[in-house]
Amino acid sequence: MQNGATIPLEELSHKVRSIFVKAGFSAQQAESLAAVIVAGERDGCKSHGIYRIEGCLRTLKAGKVNPVAVPQVVADDTAIVRIDARGGFSNAAFDAGLPHLVARTRALGVACLVINDCTHFSALWPEVEAIAAQGLAGLAMCPSYATVAPHGGTQALLGTNPFAFGWPRPGQDAYVFDFATSVVARGEVELHRRAGTELPEGWAIDSEGTPTTDPDAALAGAMLPFGAHKGSAISTMIELLAAAMIGDLTSPEALDFLGTTTLAPRHGELILAFDPERFAAGRAGNPFARAETIFSAIAAQGARLPSQRRYAARAQTLAQGVILTEGERTQLDRLHRVGLDAVS
Repeated sequence: MQNGATIPLEELSHKVRSIFVKAGFSAQQAESLAAVIVAGERDGCKSHGIYRIEGCLRTLKAGKVNPVAVPQVVADDTAIVRIDARGGFSNAAFDAGLPHLVARTRALGVACLVINDCTHFSALWPEVEAIAAQGLAGLAMCPSYATVAPHGGTQALLGTNPFAFGWPRPGQDAYVFDFATSVVARGEVELHRRAGTELPEGWAIDSEGTPTTDPDAALAGAMLPFGAHKGSAISTMIELLAAAMIGDLTSPEALDFLGTTTLAPRHGELILAFDPERFAAGRAGNPFARAETIFSAIAAQGARLPSQRRYAARAQTLAQGVILTEGERTQLDRLHRVGLDAVS
């Protein structure tokens, strides 16, 4: 069974929620955290699955996150919905703000959700998927902490700075992409370290600015942006839009706040939503039908749309359950049993 055993999705969800509740998180925070972590496992995204539980608990133990934060929503008749996460994780803040974002987008055609003072660790695709499920297109972005060198640089300055987009496809899974602006997410480097395997070339540099395939040297040095100067420029844009513009921490400031990369970073997040039908009003053609023409042309060339592999993994999980290795199951049981005492 792929060197592991299956666990029903709902059983995994219950266990992850229980871990967080036992550790001192409120039901609201625990529910949102568990949902995004289990979604990672469900969709075969191990770098954002149960592996992230330890980091969340470590951040709590260090006093760097508010486990009982109640997000405060400020929504008026403008296009900006503001959420003060109150030092809690971003997931509960997004869940609280989504209905307001949808309402403002439908009223105005475009709106944005600004989340401030949140702790963040998760993938962004669950958020843009939730927006697409409402028939809206969505963009999400956030900084991280300084672990990525700018193109041509030798020291960490930028964050991994993820960026996600979702487009609704009536009757089908949404078109979604979600990627770090570094070559890979930092969690992928950590997974290589745990497995004792070398990194592919071109992922990272060591503390002296020399290319390295050693995960430990990479974690002590810096990761590289994808696409050289292009990824570096996009990452810088995210620092500007999702940090400086919304009055929240940049990646270097987030690292200064924590003093370590072993905890989940504190910063803000920017989410934008668009109503395609409002934008296309008065013009010939249906925006969703026209989009399908593009998607069909991509598939006709034998190319894969982003997230297709993730959706396939989801379908398999929904039918068979989540596959966990023996080590993952043992660690999950230990976290459930011991809680905060299981993390240093």
